[in-house]
Parts: sequence; C-alpha cells; structure tokens
Amino acid sequence: MSSSLDGGLHASRCTKSPDGTSKDWAMLYEALHDRLAGDAWLVGRATMAEMAKGEANPLAAVSTVQRPRHFAKGIAKPFAITVDTRGELHFGEPKIAGDDVVVLLGRDVSDTHLAELAASGVSYIVSAEEQVDLKAALRALRDDLGVTRLLVEGGAAIIGSFLAESLVDELNVIVTPTLDARTDMQAFVSYGRDGLAGKTSLSLKSCDRLDHGAVLLCYDVRSVDGR
Repeated sequence: MSSSLDGGLHASRCTKSPDGTSKDWAMLYEALHDRLAGDAWLVGRATMAEMAKGEANPLAAVSTVQRPRHFAKGIAKPFAITVDTRGELHFGEPKIAGDDVVVLLGRDVSDTHLAELAASGVSYIVSAEEQVDLKAALRALRDDLGVTRLLVEGGAAIIGSFLAESLVDELNVIVTPTLDARTDMQAFVSYGRDGLAGKTSLSLKSCDRLDHGAVLLCYDVRSVDGR
C-alpha cells in the first residue's frame, strides 16, 4: 500500500511536497509491485470498479451456468483478482493491465450475472457462503490456478479483512512526505467499528529510503496467537 505520513489513503487529498509528486510516488508503487512478483494481485470491488469500466450486458437467455467456478480458456498468471460479493461489477474486457481477471463472488450471485461474466471472457469462483470465504477462495486460487504469492493492494476494507483473518504474511507500505489530516480521513486500512486490536500484530523487518522523499516500511505480520 501507499499512504501519507498520517496514514491517509487518498493522495489527491494530501499536502504537496517539494520532494516529489503523486506521479513519482505512483511509479515507486508500481516498481514495488513488480519487485514483489506475485502470481496475482487482488483489490476490492470499489477499487476494481475504477478499472473495469464495463456496463451491464445481461444475456437474453441463460441456459447452463457453471458453479462454483468457471475459468476462461487460456487464462494464465499473473491474474487480476477482485472480491465482488453481490455481483455488481461489469467488465469491458477480460483483462486489466494485461492480466486475466478472476472474480470472487458470494453464494447468492445470480446465474444471469455469472453468464454475463463468462460471455465477457471473465473467470470466477463462487463461495459456498453468502459472503466471500477468503480462506476457501485462496485455497481455490492455489489449487486450481497455481497462485502461491498474492499481492493484496486495497482498498482499505479488503486489506483489513485479510489482516483480521490472519491471511497476510507481510505488509509493505510506501510512506510519502505528505499529510491528509482531515477529520474524516480514510486510512489505508480499516476494519469495522472495533478495528484490528487483538486480531493481528506487526514486527518491523526493514526500512528503506526511496526516491522522492518516500520511505518503504516492511513488516512481518502475525496473528495474536503467533501464527
């Protein structure tokens, strides 16, 4: 993730710095993404909606729909993965930034939406639960698609969910020389009203100075029982 010094998520709402620009820090973020070399990257529904840019295109007739999973012919790593519990996303094409899309959906998603995804060349995995079971989804991604290294890249709620369920091994944060400071600031991680206290713990691994006044903080992540 990338954040202001006070943890702000939205760079466009932060102070400016003579050390660099939002474009400079975005390039550092992309360089970190490449260096970490994941088999796939994952974002939440709101973040993916900014990239998908599709419109609803329901089919006139739906015959057979594959559940709980459908994989488009010829898909290959790395994958662009998103969590879309209720099936609200629509895709103009089956790739994001050149990577094949895989959508994680809740049990109650309609057959019509699944048929639309399949017709658009988009792969999907449907959870056995109303909400997406992240642990089960990760097992399916590993077993069916060979994903063993996943980069979770936001937004704040999805980061919080992965941390709360002890599904994060390492946290990397690029801290920029900026401040948000609004009273209603959105932090780069969030988890409901009670937060993550008692659910996870961090231990500093390294601190590296980057270009343009930024710092990369890397933490080992453990659940409170040490896992």
